[in-house]
Amino acid sequence: MPLPEKDAIIFHPIGYIRSPHKTLEGMPIQPSGAKDDEGTIELHEALEEGLQDLEGFSHIILLYHFHKNDGYKLKVKPFMDTEERGLFSTRAPRRPNMIGMSTVELLRIEGNILHIKGVDVHDGTPLIDIKPYVKKFDAVPADRFGWLEKNAEKSETLKSDERFVED
Repeated sequence: MPLPEKDAIIFHPIGYIRSPHKTLEGMPIQPSGAKDDEGTIELHEALEEGLQDLEGFSHIILLYHFHKNDGYKLKVKPFMDTEERGLFSTRAPRRPNMIGMSTVELLRIEGNILHIKGVDVHDGTPLIDIKPYVKKFDAVPADRFGWLEKNAEKSETLKSDERFVED
C-alpha cells in the first residue's frame, strides 16, 4: 500500500546506529529488553558541532528508519499479544513511513561518536534525528495504556521473530 508520491517527504540519514543486533530475529523489541546492550551512533562528521551541550543529558531519543522492512498491514499481531490489533495502537516495525523511536542512555561523546546503552536497534540503522530526553516534557502522567496494560512487562523478555517479515 504505497502512499501518494505527491506528498513525499525526503529525509537523509544524519548518521548510523551501530549495535550488537546483526539479525532481525531474536532482537529486543523495546529498549527495556536491551537494558545492558551497548552501541554507538556514528554521526556524520559535518554535523558534529550540533552535539554541543548534549553530553549534559543522561538519555536521548533516537528517531530512525526501519530500513530492513518493506510494506505494512493496517492490522497486525504485535509481539506482545496474540490478538490482531490496529497498526497505530502498536509499535510494530512495518509502518507506512517506517519510522522508529527509542530512548537510550547516553554514556559519552567522543567527537562525532555517541556511546549509548539500551539499544534495541538493528546494526547499521539509518538515524534521522536525535533529541534530548527531558523527564518534564517526555514522561507524561498517562493513565490508560490500552491493550498493552496487561502486556507491557513482556517487553523486557520477548525477542523479535518472523511475524513482521514481508509476506
